[in-house]
Amino acid sequence: MRLFLLLFMLAVSGMASASTIKKDAAVLPGEEEYLAFAEVMPEPVDGMPGIIKKVEYPRIARSAGLEGKVIALAYVNENGGVDDVKIIKGLGGGCNEEVERVVKISKFKPGMKEGKPVKVKLTLSFVFKLS
Repeated sequence: MRLFLLLFMLAVSGMASASTIKKDAAVLPGEEEYLAFAEVMPEPVDGMPGIIKKVEYPRIARSAGLEGKVIALAYVNENGGVDDVKIIKGLGGGCNEEVERVVKISKFKPGMKEGKPVKVKLTLSFVFKLS
């Protein structure tokens, strides 16, 4: 049994993520191709519990008693793969890297617009809490 409780929240509001991204942040080549909204937003193939099971509380963060939230922006392509991940709000202690690792290896059902798969920016929130 893990020594922590990890809560996972999925926020699909592109507007909320856009307002938290720094204006001077580097723009990925082709980033404008990713939609903030789609008729059907991407969903993890294994569901939320599948992503939660993949996350391990980093040893450094656990030792330091770090708790908090990491917010990531995932660039989900039309095949459901993750092209890139940006950390919007970090925690440190290895938590940011762990979230990035897990999101990158996750497979999603692609976002859909007018019945066709599309590239979508998806905001994901991970809460790290020691129990």
